[in-house]
Amino acid sequence: MTSNAAQQGEAIFSIVIPTWNNLSLLQSCITAIQRHTTIPYEIVIHINDGSDGTVDWLKQQTFKYTYSETNIGICRALNLAVKQASAPYIVYLNDDMVVCPNWDSALFNIIKQLDTDAFMLSGTMIEPRETRNPCVIVSNCGLSPDALDEEKLIETCTQHSKKDWYGATWPPCVVHRQWWDKVGGYSEEFSPGMSSDNDFSMKMWQAGCRIFLGVGQSRVYHFMSKSTGKVVRNDGRKQFLKKWGITQTTFDRHYLRRGQPADNTVLQEPHKNLLYYYDVLRSKLKLLVS
Repeated sequence: MTSNAAQQGEAIFSIVIPTWNNLSLLQSCITAIQRHTTIPYEIVIHINDGSDGTVDWLKQQTFKYTYSETNIGICRALNLAVKQASAPYIVYLNDDMVVCPNWDSALFNIIKQLDTDAFMLSGTMIEPRETRNPCVIVSNCGLSPDALDEEKLIETCTQHSKKDWYGATWPPCVVHRQWWDKVGGYSEEFSPGMSSDNDFSMKMWQAGCRIFLGVGQSRVYHFMSKSTGKVVRNDGRKQFLKKWGITQTTFDRHYLRRGQPADNTVLQEPHKNLLYYYDVLRSKLKLLVS
């Protein structure tokens, strides 16, 4: 492991990036961070394998990093990297993301308005394909770093409005270090990582957090599943159901209200209407046959 001084003074954000033989993506991700991040930060990377040249390249850089000889999955990689982080706020970013101007200041402005450290914030992803995800902006600005249309990306950021939304879960996301430690980081039984984001949010909810806010003005471009497409996936939905007794859909719909416009910062307890009871019953039936 090497170490690096925090950019622009004492680090406020520790930007943690797990990577698995995606050197060109990682370099693109870091270049964008260096170009567009204004809040003092440090970068901490976990290298899975790294035989594509990632290890050799990072040895020549000044970033903190941890290393495993094989792919140990997102959960373990994040937990190892966070142990090397020194800033009060942990920012989880995937290597297939490119941050846009003001991505960090938009997040930090929200943090400064809160009177609590019990929160989970997510930036808003811009993705090249339509997946019917109400939390993202769809604009095809390229499918790889070499093909990235930066002019179109900046145009998308400046011309496409997006209100804050409920349901922060996935990266880019930020939590206070105390809350990361309080819930024990990412649950390694979800390795290599499917549904680990949802599980982390549920652990935050169970610990008393009620702020799960997607920040509309914090934008990152996401090339989409450049690492998850290479792994044998765990059945995360079944694991989530068995661990928490409800489906991810029930949690997302009734607790996190994912994708709904955020008309208030703090989420309330679920509205126990007919749809809620239907989804809870459906969860119980699924649990019986799982």
